[in-house]
Amino acid sequence: MAKIKVKQVKSSIKRIQSQKRTLEALGLNGIGKEVTHEATPSILGMVDKVKHLVTVTNA
Repeated sequence: MAKIKVKQVKSSIKRIQSQKRTLEALGLNGIGKEVTHEATPSILGMVDKVKHLVTVTNA
């Protein structure tokens, strides 16, 4: 399965609670933090939910 790198580029301050929970579930807890995940449908759905706060690259 392909891997993706997800990097948080915008703050979660003043965002709705579900977006904050999604960032936390992805393992992101601050601007500039980067994590690697498998490109499963559930992870891709989570990334799509917060796509305005993160950047995604292939790992």
